[in-house]
Amino acid sequence: MIPKIEQASKQEIKTFQEEKLAQLLAYLNENSAYYKRIFKENNIAIDAIQSIEDLSKIPVTTKDQLQQYNDDFLCVPKSKIIDYVTTSGTLGDPVTFALTDNDLERLAYNEAISFACAGVGKEDIVQLMTTIDRRFMAGIAYFLGVRKLGAGIIRVGAGIPELQWDSILKFKPTYLIAVPSFLLKLIEYAERNNIDVNASGVKGAICIGEPLREQDFSLNTLSQKIKAKWNIELYSTYASTEMNTAFTECEYQQGGHQHPELIIVEILDDNDNIVTPGEVGELTITTLGIEGMPLLRFKTGDMVKANNTACACGRNTMRLGPVVGRKKQMIKYKGTTLYPPAMDNILNDFNDVESYIIEISHNDIGTDEILIKIAATDPSEKLLQSIKNHFRAKLRVAPKIAFHDKKEILKLQFPKMSRKPILVIDKRA
Repeated sequence: MIPKIEQASKQEIKTFQEEKLAQLLAYLNENSAYYKRIFKENNIAIDAIQSIEDLSKIPVTTKDQLQQYNDDFLCVPKSKIIDYVTTSGTLGDPVTFALTDNDLERLAYNEAISFACAGVGKEDIVQLMTTIDRRFMAGIAYFLGVRKLGAGIIRVGAGIPELQWDSILKFKPTYLIAVPSFLLKLIEYAERNNIDVNASGVKGAICIGEPLREQDFSLNTLSQKIKAKWNIELYSTYASTEMNTAFTECEYQQGGHQHPELIIVEILDDNDNIVTPGEVGELTITTLGIEGMPLLRFKTGDMVKANNTACACGRNTMRLGPVVGRKKQMIKYKGTTLYPPAMDNILNDFNDVESYIIEISHNDIGTDEILIKIAATDPSEKLLQSIKNHFRAKLRVAPKIAFHDKKEILKLQFPKMSRKPILVIDKRA
């Protein structure tokens, strides 16, 4: 189930996207209060935007603008809205997105071709280990996508290893959709209850929310721990509510494939210029085929690297590497630039670390400080020094680390209204 456009030449893909872009600009100019204003204030004639390169003539859209003018982005009357979702509000107030019937159909198509990318077919059964409620787009997207693909689906929701295993043993799913660290909890539960994970029939897991790989696409510590116990394929999928589109790995697991009929991608530097190929920059997206709230040059806040080499699967689309980090969560610490995912990877090396939270703050002289609160099975001075040494070896610096009660950490990780665990608390102004 590879769409023809994904197997077309780079030039054919570009020409196709430029036709779609012209349609989007005309639609926004007619229906979007926000973009009409932007075009007028900046004297932008939309027919002057002929190519992908011409997008640079249009100002970027930021999360702040999306929050401040949320309603102005809506392009349809409220009578056409079928589903309301909100962003998770990881960095700031949540933003509301309104989806029409066509938008839900597009969302289903996106996930169907994304799951097919990872090898899921009609004969498969997929167990959904994430919430489908609480205004969460991802859960409904996964359900609609599996349904469109024609595969079976088991909606278990987040957490509860006992119920997950009950469903796995009862319904024999072949794929799981889960946060990778939760797969470790499933392995632990199975070991305690004499369940043979490798006799379960599960072939693979489509993993959300946490990176599986290093920048060279080798398995990171978390993935290695999973695969050491459970012989399943791990596929990374990356998306956000604003994109309405996913980047999912194929069987070669060399980054998430772009769907060119659904999204235009730019990777920009701090001055909103395209980065040099292979450089890290901020993922900036233009959505195609959305009715309710299309976005033009929206800066996602995620720092990524693109890979444009040909993939053995036959797709000629750009692939996104693992997210390096959130731009707003970049830390300058003792002369070193850090992002939280690099710290996650180090902490995942230690089996004694049960849970943790990373706190970022400013000190008295205005520079960044890091405090990592850890719950450990054996909170000893030896473990503390071992973790610090590991940080120095891998990142050249060691943050402050303090042991805390597991209940206290879990309380910080799961505040009220949160749909997913929070691992970073940024106290900087």
